[in-house]
Amino acid sequence: MNLTLGSPVLTVVIPVYNEGEILPSFAPSLIEFCHKKDWKIIFVNDGSCDESRQILDGLDPSSNLRVIHHKVNRGYGGALKTGISHVTTPFLVTLDGDGQHCLEDVERIFQFAIESDADMVVGKRDERGASGAYRTFGKFLIRSFTKILMPLPIADLNSGFKFYRTELVKRYMTVCPDSMAFSDVITLVFLSERNLVLEYPIQVLPRQAGQSMINTFTAFETVIQVLNIALMFNPLKLFLPISALCILTGFGWGIPFVLLGRGVSVGAMLAIVSGLLFFVLGLIASQLSAIRMERLRDLPRIDRRRHLDI
Repeated sequence: MNLTLGSPVLTVVIPVYNEGEILPSFAPSLIEFCHKKDWKIIFVNDGSCDESRQILDGLDPSSNLRVIHHKVNRGYGGALKTGISHVTTPFLVTLDGDGQHCLEDVERIFQFAIESDADMVVGKRDERGASGAYRTFGKFLIRSFTKILMPLPIADLNSGFKFYRTELVKRYMTVCPDSMAFSDVITLVFLSERNLVLEYPIQVLPRQAGQSMINTFTAFETVIQVLNIALMFNPLKLFLPISALCILTGFGWGIPFVLLGRGVSVGAMLAIVSGLLFFVLGLIASQLSAIRMERLRDLPRIDRRRHLDI
């Protein structure tokens, strides 16, 4: 398979927020690496309060390099949306702006994606010893919660290192949040829409400067967004178990009263009626979900060979 074409086929998108300490070493090496591969680069400065803007503006100008500035901070997902919306190549890779991703992994994950004809490839990190016990436990809870609501064959759900088909991610990102939860939600959307999502092992380098923006509130927000996506794509999976539980509880509670000749229990009737209401709400939510997701499913057929010389 020949990936050498007359115009770039891959764009690397990097959101940046207060990474002024690492950018002087990270950005030039990334630009040099991508220049050799004839790939495009988009830096999105998400309203940084440090010298990140000045550093990005001072980079050597190139036809393959673009720097975009947000006047105010829009969030990690908001920065990615801006960068992705300006991509003109058929494929793109997102990297975090903290310099912890190995540049050689970009080429490896790209080759793997093309060979496997994947729509998304998630860079799977080996975080044993890289994250503290608190963050590791938090990620475990998020994955476990997500698996209850929807199928989840991906282990590293919130990895920021991802390969995408540009045509698909531009459409799907419209239902994703502007927050850190973007990484989790966009993966769930690809999976829910029956696209081929694979994982590929990557390296995680030690952070040389700055600090992570992920905290407990980020994890809580991610859980809320996962719940929103589950309701969007398959609301009956949430409403039906609650409905069944209420109805069964009502019958279990009320039957002894009836057998003892004490009439119908008010509590039992309340539980049964609540179960029926949850069932009706599930049907309504399912219809609304079908209407809302119609624009995502109304996609033109993608010609897999259109951009590559195979």
